[in-house]
Amino acid sequence: MGGVVELIRPAGVTLGPDEGLSVRRTLPMRRRSLIGGWCFLDHFGPQSLRDGPGMSVAPHPHTGLQTASWLFAGEVEHRDSAGHHALVRPGELNLMTAGRGISHSEMSTSGAEQLHGVQLWIALPDSARFMEPAFEHFAPPVIERDGLRARVFLGSLLGASSPVATHSRLVGAELLLDAGTTVHLDVDSAFEHGVLLDTGALALNGTGVPLHHLGYVAPGTSTLTLHAPQQSRVLLIGGEPLGEQIVMWWNFIGRSHDEIVRYREQWQQENLTGSTDPVDHPVFGWPEGEAQAPILAPELPPVRLKSRA
Repeated sequence: MGGVVELIRPAGVTLGPDEGLSVRRTLPMRRRSLIGGWCFLDHFGPQSLRDGPGMSVAPHPHTGLQTASWLFAGEVEHRDSAGHHALVRPGELNLMTAGRGISHSEMSTSGAEQLHGVQLWIALPDSARFMEPAFEHFAPPVIERDGLRARVFLGSLLGASSPVATHSRLVGAELLLDAGTTVHLDVDSAFEHGVLLDTGALALNGTGVPLHHLGYVAPGTSTLTLHAPQQSRVLLIGGEPLGEQIVMWWNFIGRSHDEIVRYREQWQQENLTGSTDPVDHPVFGWPEGEAQAPILAPELPPVRLKSRA
């Protein structure tokens, strides 16, 4: 039946000020911070944009990571300080590489009535975390098997491979299963995997995965068995364990407490209104055409930040 499944319950989080977008977060958690290089998973919607604010995230910074945006429904406008302006649409991957530092904004558009999808982060290994910012877009083709339709947006699965560049070994895919379908997925046994149930019902390696939960399977498994008693949609992520300690706070990923302190100070210096010490060579920069005020960093906790494995 495959490897033992650990169930991760989502935590409710609100993005943005006041009555912002409600999301269900399954990574990071206290007992599990990463799955391969994947270090962050926010799952949101379906939300009617008539009844709620949708996504309205003003310019904010990132370091040491990639952001992967994947929608099931809706449309989001992306702007970043490396000069990229793009629309995120269902079934299309937008992958932003922060590298040494970037700022970006994300806003729901009027082009859809509903918002539904996931936002993921990938921790960059030490060898790549100071690279120049970058952006890639990819619309993966649909792979059809008996009772299964899949889109592989990162890595390789089901005989398909994504051309999008990653800096550690990863896989990411959306799977749609018809009612009564059982799928035996051949996977890399060096990978750990997470399977998020978005809609329907699912058994992963014989273990029931509750709605909106993440089922985790450790390395050592070469087959994942998915059974959907009803029509279901799942998100599959996985990767080879990163093998590095990271420090993750707010929107920054670094390797030490002091490094995070420097990132925060730099962002504040670049964006505090009325600063008497203007920054001649900004690290994060500003998204072209963006009129919103920046999101300033919160206060650091009164203790040194600890690393995560």
